[in-house]
Amino acid sequence: MKLPDLKALIARIDGFPEALAAWLRRQRAAFRERGWRGIFTPMRVVLALGALLIGTFASLAWVTRPPPLPPYSKVVADWRPSEAWLYDRGGRLIDSTRVDYQARRLGWVKLADVSQVTRDTLVAAEDRRFQSHNGVDWWALGGALRDRLEGKRARGASTLSMQVAAYLAPDLATPGHRGTWDKLRQMRAARALEAEWSKDQILEAYLNLAGFRGEAQGISAAALGLFGKTPATLTRDDALLLAALLPNPGAGSTEVARRACALGHDRDCGRFSGAAASMLGPARSLALDPGLAPHLAARLLDTPGARVTTTLDARIQSVAIAALRRQLQGLGGTRARDGAVVVVDNASGDVLAYVGGIGGESTAPAVDGASAYRQAGSTLKPFLYAQAIEKGYLTAASILDDSPVQLDTASGLYVPQNYDRAFKGPVSARIALAGSLNVPAVRTLLLTGVDAFRDRLWDTGYRGLVEDGQYYGYSLALGSAEVTLVEQVAAYRSLALGGRWSPLRLTEASPHAKARQVLSPAAAWITADILADPSARAGTFGVDSALRLPFWAAAKTGTSKAMRDNWCIGFSDRFTVGVWVGNLEGDPMRAVSGTSGAAPVWRDVMMALHAGAPSRPAPAPPGIEARPIRFAEGIEQPRREYFLKGTALAEVAAAPAAARRPRIVNPVAGSVYALDPDIPIDRQRLAVAVSGEVTGHRLLLDRQDLGSADSRPLILPGRGQHRLRLVDLGGRVIDQILFTIR
Repeated sequence: MKLPDLKALIARIDGFPEALAAWLRRQRAAFRERGWRGIFTPMRVVLALGALLIGTFASLAWVTRPPPLPPYSKVVADWRPSEAWLYDRGGRLIDSTRVDYQARRLGWVKLADVSQVTRDTLVAAEDRRFQSHNGVDWWALGGALRDRLEGKRARGASTLSMQVAAYLAPDLATPGHRGTWDKLRQMRAARALEAEWSKDQILEAYLNLAGFRGEAQGISAAALGLFGKTPATLTRDDALLLAALLPNPGAGSTEVARRACALGHDRDCGRFSGAAASMLGPARSLALDPGLAPHLAARLLDTPGARVTTTLDARIQSVAIAALRRQLQGLGGTRARDGAVVVVDNASGDVLAYVGGIGGESTAPAVDGASAYRQAGSTLKPFLYAQAIEKGYLTAASILDDSPVQLDTASGLYVPQNYDRAFKGPVSARIALAGSLNVPAVRTLLLTGVDAFRDRLWDTGYRGLVEDGQYYGYSLALGSAEVTLVEQVAAYRSLALGGRWSPLRLTEASPHAKARQVLSPAAAWITADILADPSARAGTFGVDSALRLPFWAAAKTGTSKAMRDNWCIGFSDRFTVGVWVGNLEGDPMRAVSGTSGAAPVWRDVMMALHAGAPSRPAPAPPGIEARPIRFAEGIEQPRREYFLKGTALAEVAAAPAAARRPRIVNPVAGSVYALDPDIPIDRQRLAVAVSGEVTGHRLLLDRQDLGSADSRPLILPGRGQHRLRLVDLGGRVIDQILFTIR
């Protein structure tokens, strides 16, 4: 049978079932009229043979019927890339992540977005009569049949339309099921596709659905993965190499180079060897994916094809990354390996930069340092002092005693120490907070109460504090609770906004939550003024630390137990910036303090944010009054201080000893002391110490009179529990404690 006849035969197959049904109806009528004689006449024999032939063709039509194919619009609408994309507030791509791991697919590429030379090259290599046939290339099919009859290597005869039909209906190209009937089904499907789709639509679908190499599906994934380019920028040589991959996507570089040379009909093909080796070498990174926010991408992108617009600013994100990378490289991996930065716009609550880490020498680069719970260190102190000022327990000029203290807790003695292991004696609340002194903070917590402070922190967005105040104890003043950098920045932003807190926004789709007042504006303003006072923190950090900027900014550093976490969080009039530096695996840092770890990053980011537009202090809110004050006995230099109305003082003095309640300060109630057999017994005496005005008071140990309370006696009680009492002249017990010797 000639090719045109075969073509016509297949074209008429669709009408065979109807013809067969009509013939059967006629046979049935003849049988009813004349019985079997009406059928087996010579004419009936001819008709029977015709019916048999029609039945054969009907069966052929049934066996080769093509599956239903979706319209072009549905294919495009249903396309689901394996990737999802993250954009900044200006629509700039900042990161992407792979969500579907079955194949690597990027966004659907329009035909106009593929370079013309690539389109022409691929069509010439795969289906050179694409524009002239109607789904089946009969000349190519005839050539393939001839080659098979002559025993030659059969050439491919599938058209682009046939391949697209197979992509749309996978059962047309199931491996192991590519016999004659399946090929006929594919041909009929291609003709049906040509009847519904335009040539451009078919070519566009082919470029998006074809597999080029490994898991790369579509021209976009192939161009980016193999060349680091977009489809619009592919050159002729790129297109030849891609076309050379199509017959055998797993081919080696030598075969690909040879085939590319043959497809290009070039005389000098030496360039293809190196180009093929480079293309098939180690996987290229997607050059057009900046990779600026991988941790945020992993958090927000979970749907294939999603395009999420964040509140980030790509420029500020880049600044934060550069500052953190520079600092970690300077510290070196043996001192600190990880860090995170969050920048927020105060007015809107939009997160402008979210850096969960930079990799580098990190041993846990996938962990998001900005959302990881870490010990807060001294960064919670501003909210403690703000609460005490708001309640009227303290003013910024109130004197706190920075001297050794031992507190009895359920788990034993709690003995807070300052960072430098030194004590400064009586200091004002301003100096205590700005200089991050620990003992005054614990004394302030005794004023506010642990439960009240824990509740205030919860109201300020610290959602990691899920236990009651007694669980954390006095160490809560020094930041024993675990917090995240995002929580820290949101909380400090509330100080910048006059005590109003609201959740931060990470995406443009996030609602603008109404801010709620968690602290009085006056107390928030005084706290911010203390944190911005370089003179107040000079005693601890020096006069020229990284916290001092050429414009107004409030800041607080913090270091957690055993140097595992280092923080610096602060704000200007427009931005709040938080920085964490540490080791995500929890091992201590070496020789890294608050001002040498996180603070330099905070300073660099703040300077970049305010380049050309310095920050200015906020005006004092109602309820604030400023007064010049003096400190008795030269405790501190005279200065101008800010007070809540009704709490101002002209002169401040430390409480005299006579004004303090007489009490036993050593031993501490509940203490257990163990005698060491290797130390001479007379060298293991306990010193008894009392505070306050104790003139005329006496000390009693069990039933023994130790003498005057101010004599500081040394005692050596025996094993067991003992009671130490402080009594006045009338024998009344003023204070008593229990301790144990074992």
